[in-house]
Amino acid sequence: MRQLPIQQRDSALRADLDAPHKQRDTVTRVFHRLVEEHGAEVSYGIVRYYVADRKPEILAESGRAPREAFVPQTHQPGHEAEVVFGDVTVRLGGELVTCYLFSFRLSYSGKAVHRVFASCGQGAPFEGHVHALRTLGGVPRSKVRYDNLKAAVARVLGLSRARVEADRWIAFKSHYGIESFYCRPGIEGAHERGGVEGMIGYFRRNHFVPVPAVASLAELNEMVEQWDRQDDARRIGARSKTVAECFALEQPLLMPLSEEPFETGRLFTPRVDRYGQIPVRTNRYSVPIRLIGKRVRVVLHASHLVVYDQNVEVARHERLIAKGAVRLELDHYLEVLVRKPGAFPGSTTLEQARSAGKFTPVHDAWWVQARKVRGPTTPPGVSCLRQEPM
Repeated sequence: MRQLPIQQRDSALRADLDAPHKQRDTVTRVFHRLVEEHGAEVSYGIVRYYVADRKPEILAESGRAPREAFVPQTHQPGHEAEVVFGDVTVRLGGELVTCYLFSFRLSYSGKAVHRVFASCGQGAPFEGHVHALRTLGGVPRSKVRYDNLKAAVARVLGLSRARVEADRWIAFKSHYGIESFYCRPGIEGAHERGGVEGMIGYFRRNHFVPVPAVASLAELNEMVEQWDRQDDARRIGARSKTVAECFALEQPLLMPLSEEPFETGRLFTPRVDRYGQIPVRTNRYSVPIRLIGKRVRVVLHASHLVVYDQNVEVARHERLIAKGAVRLELDHYLEVLVRKPGAFPGSTTLEQARSAGKFTPVHDAWWVQARKVRGPTTPPGVSCLRQEPM
């Protein structure tokens, strides 16, 4: 676009000022006219972004629309916060995946707390809030600004701020004393929570470039917490105080947290199948094989799940992102593998343990000893651990 004179770049947009409403140039038509009439070497994407930025300016220059103006806002310490989700790309276990970055930002100090989740639905907003409020040590006294948070909003009523809230979200807000404020749909709403929109963009550009490579979301969130602490030392705009110095003034003015925890997970009671696995949503997870045939209690969180037999925790897994996937823990199968070591080399659990770096020298020594005692082959009449197609 830069090699074209501005008159040629804007000719179609200016001609549209006097054209009938239904016969004005679309972005696609502007793109083709630039290529055909002016020989421009430009991509459609660049034209689309240029039109989006330039068209409002041309309308304002012609007097057809007022220039956009913003009113400076003053925020009282401890009173307001903003929340938003943004997508980020992460190399997780060697594979590029899209995750979701939760950002909770106090409006006065600019202190922000971030958390990465596999999904922005289900329990992620609840867990993000709980983590943020615990980190901040309190709750804003006035309101928290949102867009259409999936877990919170059951229905948007037209183009207004009115929302029909989900029952679980209402219970969560009541528990912590949160007052929700929903911004208008579209770009106007983004301006109403501009602080956190700018913050999540800053955080993504400064900490997710280059794309981080981690073995698990838990490892990534440890890094995120460290980045949050580093960002406390920065100054926002022309402020004389750092984020940490402003937060020191704001933190004592927040409302105290409820002493009772809010259960953010979803409860399931699946039965353990013959492979020592349980179905949760669209995926499967292993449990100790002694539980085959029993029902267990599963609490599913946004990033992990915990399995209980009665009231005893028997398994804990990081939540799978892909649908139809299986996550197996090697130690869950040791009881049966000691009786049939010949099934070990071809087992799915061994493959996953090796790829995750969890096959330790202790496991290797155990396998050698088991083969000495039981022999190198599977005993007759005992089925192999290799899972059949479902």
